[in-house]
Amino acid sequence: MARPPSSHKPSRIESERIAGFPAVAALFQRDPNRVLRLFYDDRCKNAAGPFCKQLAAARKPSRLVPTDELGKIAGTPLHGGIVAVARPRPVPAFDPDLARPWAAAGRPLLILDGIGNPHNLGAIARTQAFFGMERLVLSDHPGQALPSEAAWRVAEGGLEWLDLYRAADLPRILKRLSAHYRVVGTALGDHRPLDTVFAEGGKPMAIVLGNEEEGLPAATQAACGEILTIPGSGHVQSLNVAATAAILIHRLAAFSR
Repeated sequence: MARPPSSHKPSRIESERIAGFPAVAALFQRDPNRVLRLFYDDRCKNAAGPFCKQLAAARKPSRLVPTDELGKIAGTPLHGGIVAVARPRPVPAFDPDLARPWAAAGRPLLILDGIGNPHNLGAIARTQAFFGMERLVLSDHPGQALPSEAAWRVAEGGLEWLDLYRAADLPRILKRLSAHYRVVGTALGDHRPLDTVFAEGGKPMAIVLGNEEEGLPAATQAACGEILTIPGSGHVQSLNVAATAAILIHRLAAFSR
């Protein structure tokens, strides 16, 4: 039975802080109009110069501040010397019909269902951007992390290079998506090994990852056409989900070339 759509409605956020030079540089490269103001300390004074000029032309403020003040603005000491305050990036609803041309072009798809740690979301986005995967679908699971200040920082600019979507009622979405993709879930246990799944041809793959504690929800797993497992030594039960994603993204990127 499919999980009903989540009734959870996140509160409206008027702005978010994007910290670290790689993340801020990607923001200015990809979507500078989102930036509302910029703060930086001495270590980023020269590097921030082009950003300050862009903001001045748009009549938006930028300011050199002491490092301790920058930490208060950022809400973390892990700011890398620069913080942009920006409008949140909207995450549109995912329509499986959008995926038809993606599949026709042989482009793989990654879907996250219930991965709640924003650091894992950021790490996964960074890996996707590194290997050139363009899209990431996030489920409406109430525990699913969405782009946040922590995710932006860990992604090192990777989130700016991805098209992000939110899927309501993921099991239903996966059944529709199977018209265009091989929908492959991931789980521990006696399932098809990674190499066997990737050895087969046919439609491009849409791989679905669940959280580390509970894995994929039962309804999501049932909606997948097949389930794969990454075999290990048995010394530890499982990989961190971001490490699992990195292995799969690397294989997907190679598989789609």
